[in-house]
Amino acid sequence: MNDSDNSNAPQSAQRRRVLLGLGAAGAALAGSSLSGNVLAAAPAQVTEAPKSEKTEDRNLFFGVHQTGIVNPRPASGMLVAFDVLAADREDLERLFRTLNERIAFLMTGGPVPEVDPKFPPVDSGILGPVVTPDNLTITVSVGESLFDERFGLEAVKPKRLSRMVGFPNDALEADSCHGDLSIQFCANSADSNIHALRDIVKNLPDLLLVRWKQEGTVPPQAPKKPEQPPESARNFLGFRDGSANPDSNDQKAMNELVWVQTGSDEPSWAANGSYQAVRIIRNFVERWDRTPLQEQEAIFGRVKTTGAPMDGKVETDVPNYVADPHGKKTKLDSHIRLANPRTAQTQRNLILRRPFNYSNGVNKNGQLDMGLLFICYQSDLEKGFITVQTRLNGEPLEEYLKPVGGGYFFTLPGVVDTQDFIGRSLLQASATATKTA
Repeated sequence: MNDSDNSNAPQSAQRRRVLLGLGAAGAALAGSSLSGNVLAAAPAQVTEAPKSEKTEDRNLFFGVHQTGIVNPRPASGMLVAFDVLAADREDLERLFRTLNERIAFLMTGGPVPEVDPKFPPVDSGILGPVVTPDNLTITVSVGESLFDERFGLEAVKPKRLSRMVGFPNDALEADSCHGDLSIQFCANSADSNIHALRDIVKNLPDLLLVRWKQEGTVPPQAPKKPEQPPESARNFLGFRDGSANPDSNDQKAMNELVWVQTGSDEPSWAANGSYQAVRIIRNFVERWDRTPLQEQEAIFGRVKTTGAPMDGKVETDVPNYVADPHGKKTKLDSHIRLANPRTAQTQRNLILRRPFNYSNGVNKNGQLDMGLLFICYQSDLEKGFITVQTRLNGEPLEEYLKPVGGGYFFTLPGVVDTQDFIGRSLLQASATATKTA
């Protein structure tokens, strides 16, 4: 043994004593916890799949209205716009019937049929051999461009369906706007949405071409006590998004604000449908994060921590603009005051918002590309989104956001039974219009 070995001997001995002590303590801890609940099972492996009790959550496919509108938002959403490649009305009907068949299966779930391995599998397999419904909703809407001369639908176009045009603060990118068809996917997990999209693309390769796609999320909230009022999720500016939304459980309100009614001035086939407005709104989060809190709250008209209006205590409190005519508490140009002035006349302009946060990575200038996938529904596009957005033109919040994409669509009526299919009423109405023309 050399000098260096001798000099290390006390340290080695001390190290052995420490390790032995730790070993004894570890054995005691392990022994004591074997009888408890915390470590009764072996720890999970790093690649073990997360567990969820919600994979069998299921929405009904059949109904007067399509799902995915008044349903509570799940954690993941995706809006995909398509160009329709159908050559004629026969192809268009095949498109709608195939969509109907695939959506009915995807929302219900079930085992995937097995095929000869020499052929491509009928399913992507990303959910496994049994497709779980996972709270999936798939909502089909049509754009203004579908009503051109290709399919003879011009005579039955929804009265207020138009091509989205830019507002003063917009910087719309052509590749992220419009479409013949939009499909909104919502589920508990992003993979369920992607699975559904790939299924539809696989089954309609000659009839649909993806034009643009935007995914989004809703941050889950911690459970609240029964006596606490519900709260909306936060957007990427840190404010609650969904405050003062119409009550989606109030059927009377939904009939007035969201669903096209029988006997309205819309084409009769459109009854029980709705107008869908979609906006991809980028947030300049770096600039926002350097803005003083009091300025942020003045811009929105709400307290950031609670979501309450400036003259309230909780998010659900209604701001009293009558008592604040000069905007000393809630600025006259605040977002909430411009969007909803809360007068008898502006009640007709209410819209049902269903937004998701999005994050698309980093731009070339090193700034975060994130914001809001804004989706809303209304029975009258002009009285709804277009009027509300026009009131917001020039608001102080514009300094921190830039709409870059989206479009206007008409959400088709629901599928009432097995004899019905998505788009049936539209096709039948256009056939009748063609015969009588």
